[in-house]
Amino acid sequence: MAIATAPLLIACGGGKADAPGAVNVPQCSGASCGVQGPPAQGAGAGALCPATADIGSTTYLGGAGSGEIVSLNINATAMTYTLKWWESPIPLTTGTVSPTRAGVTITGNVAHPPTGTLPTAEQTRCAFVLEPGSGTAPGGGTYSTAASFNTSNPPMVLVGLGVAGGGIPGATVQFSGVSILGLGTGVGQVPNRQFDFYPFLGFASTTTDISKLPGTYNALLYHITPSGNYLTAGANSTETFDANGACTSATRCLTTGNAWTAGSNGYFTSTQAPQISAQTLPLGISASAHMVLGQLNGATVPLVVRTGNVNLSALQADDESGIALLAKNTAIASGGFDGGYVGADSNFKYTATLIQGGVGTFINPTTAGNEDGFALNYGLSTPGLIGVTDTRGKSGFAIASGGLYAVLINDTMNGGLASGGTWSSNPYFGIGAQISK
Repeated sequence: MAIATAPLLIACGGGKADAPGAVNVPQCSGASCGVQGPPAQGAGAGALCPATADIGSTTYLGGAGSGEIVSLNINATAMTYTLKWWESPIPLTTGTVSPTRAGVTITGNVAHPPTGTLPTAEQTRCAFVLEPGSGTAPGGGTYSTAASFNTSNPPMVLVGLGVAGGGIPGATVQFSGVSILGLGTGVGQVPNRQFDFYPFLGFASTTTDISKLPGTYNALLYHITPSGNYLTAGANSTETFDANGACTSATRCLTTGNAWTAGSNGYFTSTQAPQISAQTLPLGISASAHMVLGQLNGATVPLVVRTGNVNLSALQADDESGIALLAKNTAIASGGFDGGYVGADSNFKYTATLIQGGVGTFINPTTAGNEDGFALNYGLSTPGLIGVTDTRGKSGFAIASGGLYAVLINDTMNGGLASGGTWSSNPYFGIGAQISK
């Protein structure tokens, strides 16, 4: 089954094999992260997305690396889109911390990327640039994404069969901080940074049936703390949920705090969401986690975002936000997820990966040439968690479920990226959707 998407441009961290600790690194932003098109498909490839007239019949619900829950509908006939932020830590106005984009709906036009941007006409048909949109915020006033729109690095979503992913509109984030007795001045300061887009993954089919959740999952997480100079933290964990949506793992769950509860908008919420970053603001935990239960190719694939919360008047400042992908803790034998995948990685590029038994190879989508490779170890003690070792001996993990796969390697891969000499692309995280077997 062919699925095309460019899901998550995110990074995660690792540590020692089979038990990584959290890793903190600064994050690049905007156009400095670079962008490439996904790899070409073979001449015999079938449709990568629904018929043009049918694309608008689906609204994709999912999460963004910014800690936002988003629904997105694209009318490929009228060439328009409607996007709503259901949950968000991103302020509406640069220089502030609230109100956020939560509750805002925007509309705008879409355009296919210019001819030659993507390798094939079918990929171009399934790809949509989200041009500047606008709408009314819940408290009144107009919100527009025009200020963050970068024509050389625009938010672009690739619609697939059952999934849609890529980038949603970004924002410029900055806050000078406040003075708090006992903590000093400039508390909560956030450096100015423009994000051209935030990575997004959404599902055509989701559920709020909690009976779909119980079981044990492997999770890969990525969080970012703006008040910590945008330090990132990544981790992996194994988590068990019961029939009531509560975590019953012997060790602490990293994706959820209190039990999951279903809301009326198609996703779940958990309060007291755990932190995985070193905190710069000693003001406790006040953020929530939100989970979309994606249904893809017969699998339940939980996608979780941690939505930071800042309310300095109440001495609440827990701005660590991010995203996690979970896959069922079911054994995968060598060859169990062989195939070609397209997606995106922590180098903030679209990428391709070929998995063949015990060998994985990254492929540059621009040149179609091989990049770094890695070995896969299917013999770890944790079912469904696959060991990864790159050619320099650095370790990591891979997981797979429903035609999605993710890989985490505690190393700089495929050349990496650096911005001003201050950002490291170690560790490496990539995620992709299967397009061939």
